[in-house]
Amino acid sequence: MRTRTERLDAPQLLAVAEELADLLTDTVHDGASIGFLAPLDRTAAVAWWRERVDAVGTGRLAVWAARDGDRVVGTVSLAFADKPNSRHRAELVKLMVHRDARGRGLGRELLTVAENAAVAAGITLLHLDTETDSAAEHLYDSAGWTRAGVIPDYAASPGGVLRPTTLYYKRVGAGVRTPTR
Repeated sequence: MRTRTERLDAPQLLAVAEELADLLTDTVHDGASIGFLAPLDRTAAVAWWRERVDAVGTGRLAVWAARDGDRVVGTVSLAFADKPNSRHRAELVKLMVHRDARGRGLGRELLTVAENAAVAAGITLLHLDTETDSAAEHLYDSAGWTRAGVIPDYAASPGGVLRPTTLYYKRVGAGVRTPTR
């Protein structure tokens, strides 16, 4: 698979909201716990993406879309902190790869894009949460993210069952420190 990944500005996000909604519904229907319950209505998914347009326009959110040809097959976002004491950090959110495009390195590629963009923006600390024992945990573990802990019964799975979440963080850019002994 040969993909191209681009950062979306507000008009571009609005223009691809329906494609991103298809990716979101595919991801939820495949069982990923990313904040939604199944079955996820496509209209609700489109509305959710359209609600992100303002945050992208004001710089509070950065969204990337990966395309295979004309089709959106992946996305990742960075949510930037809005408080003065936390502008050095961002949250990695909504890393999704369409089930037809999985197993080819796209998740890692999107993660790397977000990490590099964070460094370019002066971010030194990234954090995220993901469902414990999910496939996503392997990606974050293998990409050098550090587990901070597990919170039980944090969120409902798409099927409505309460599941634990694992918190991760990663120092990037100027924030990378070598441990001392």
